[in-house]
Amino acid sequence: MNIILYITLFLIGCMFGSFYTLAVHRIPKRENITHKHSYCPKCNHKLGFLELIPIISYICQKGKCKNCKQKIRVRYLVLEVLSGVLFVLFAVALKIDLYNFNWSNAVFYLFTILYLTLIILIGGIDKENRKIERPVLAYGVIISLIYIIYLYVVEKANLLRYAIYLGTFVVILILDNVTLTKYRKNSYLNGILMLIFIMAVFTGEYITINSIIVATLAMAIYLLIHKIVDKVKNTKDTEKILGKDIRIGYFICISNIIIFLIMTFLLNRTM
Repeated sequence: MNIILYITLFLIGCMFGSFYTLAVHRIPKRENITHKHSYCPKCNHKLGFLELIPIISYICQKGKCKNCKQKIRVRYLVLEVLSGVLFVLFAVALKIDLYNFNWSNAVFYLFTILYLTLIILIGGIDKENRKIERPVLAYGVIISLIYIIYLYVVEKANLLRYAIYLGTFVVILILDNVTLTKYRKNSYLNGILMLIFIMAVFTGEYITINSIIVATLAMAIYLLIHKIVDKVKNTKDTEKILGKDIRIGYFICISNIIIFLIMTFLLNRTM
């Protein structure tokens, strides 16, 4: 019976993955992500029902648009599969079991999915555009507030810690609005700070701090590799990456997902 559950969660995760690819493409362009019909970004061909089926449509169409025959980026397929796998892995880590159903675990799993949606969207958009989108952060703040209310009402959690986070949210939003008013653009650093505090709400300080450490090491290795390539090719791309192009949010999001998953497995194994 649990096998059927995990297969169902995998399929749902793949559908979410399809939505993530759409949202990552449309949000920076300020396009509607819920009511506007899916289309090929190359030829604007509106996708039919069969073309919207995750994974299967990509394989059947051999990774090409049915209309213009242009190649579809393989990242769409990868994100759909990884989303499905993540949905299953977190269900296993939280011991979601139909035979011994636990409402607390089930609710935490739902909040985890909402949180993963936030992290994947921020990481995906940052990777493509080096930008932390305010509408996505607003979604993160909303689900954080809902989660805090749940913890206080149901889990009887101490509100002091979360009150500090809420106060920090307000301060960062004020700073971001000042930056927006003065420079006519959002502050990338303010977006990163807001992301970190949302992470702390959902995954705790320990996981958040370790996510930052791992992300910093990953960025250092990334820059080192580029530095070596620069010496071989006699270029200066590393200076450009270090100055403007390094995707801090992307690295932090990937690190957080991995560490959050590992810690969820470890904590539930000892329970």
